[in-house]
Amino acid sequence: MTRVTAPHAAFAFAFLGLSTVPLWVGNSYYVDVASQILLFAVFALALNVLVGYGGLVSLGHAGLFAVSGYTAGLMLQAGFGHAAAIAGAVLTTLLTSAVFALLALRSTGIGFLMITLALGQILWGIAYRWADLTNGDNGVSITTRPAPFGISLSGAPSFYYAALVVFLLAVAAMAAFERSPFGASLRGTRDQARRMTALGYNVWLIRFLAFLFSGFWCSIAGLLYLYNKQFISPQVSALQASAEVLLMVISGGTATLLGPIAGAAIVVIMKYVVSAYVVRWNLVLGVIFVAIITFMPEGLVPGSVRIWGFARRRFFTLSRLRGSIGEGGRRKAPYGRTGLLPGPPPQAGEGKDSRKPAAGAPP
Repeated sequence: MTRVTAPHAAFAFAFLGLSTVPLWVGNSYYVDVASQILLFAVFALALNVLVGYGGLVSLGHAGLFAVSGYTAGLMLQAGFGHAAAIAGAVLTTLLTSAVFALLALRSTGIGFLMITLALGQILWGIAYRWADLTNGDNGVSITTRPAPFGISLSGAPSFYYAALVVFLLAVAAMAAFERSPFGASLRGTRDQARRMTALGYNVWLIRFLAFLFSGFWCSIAGLLYLYNKQFISPQVSALQASAEVLLMVISGGTATLLGPIAGAAIVVIMKYVVSAYVVRWNLVLGVIFVAIITFMPEGLVPGSVRIWGFARRRFFTLSRLRGSIGEGGRRKAPYGRTGLLPGPPPQAGEGKDSRKPAAGAPP
């Protein structure tokens, strides 16, 4: 019989809650906000492949996100179907990711960050200045959404369920990646690149493939964004967008599966829900980030696990200890013995006088 553990129960409750969001939320606006949490969670998970598992901080992933959306939007405006537009967007984003990787992987650390920042700004400049192609600051609009298996995604609940399916596929892919030999080798390049090279691994190729894997899920997130908003503009590829998704990853917890999801939820809720009630919501978001970095430098999810583990050891162990104290302030000793460290129970025939004398000792 399979034992139900706490993580299994938590996963079951989370899946039940996510699958019933349109039922207990009701308002289509908040259902749309939930859809945006899911798509930005996919985006944050994609970036986490490089930042968390590869140790490569990128500030250009918003450009890959925008390439996917612009490609699909322009192909739809040119008369292509949704299947062709989606395939074209994924392939174009993968090619752009390969170019990014070829240029950025010449360096690591701050050099990698600056190269990705420059490449992202180049894509922003193309989206903003090449008005004949991208329509400039007016962006690209689409009028329809795909209908997979004949199911219309025009309503907020139906689109939410489509985003939920894609989100679950992304989580499953990230979990498989994390447990795979490839994921272990990428973590090895993060921790000991020289040692991995000495062991015969091609560090550059591992990072290149990780960049492509990250770019693929960036393209999926960009498609979800395009179909959710039915509009895309140069602001999607701006530096602020790259910084926001990087904050999602860092605040939630790098190199974790749930951290980027939690970070995406915080940023999206602050931007689209709290901003309706608090004018300076950016200030509140900044305070939240500062508090997380101060008290949970490893991130929200790992920090919460650490605090819960400390509380459980501190209070639950103390309660069990108090329950094991007998009358008179002495701990109850098993087998009828006394003392704080009771020994094993006496075996049959091993009384006080049954010990055999040592060899050569007088009887």
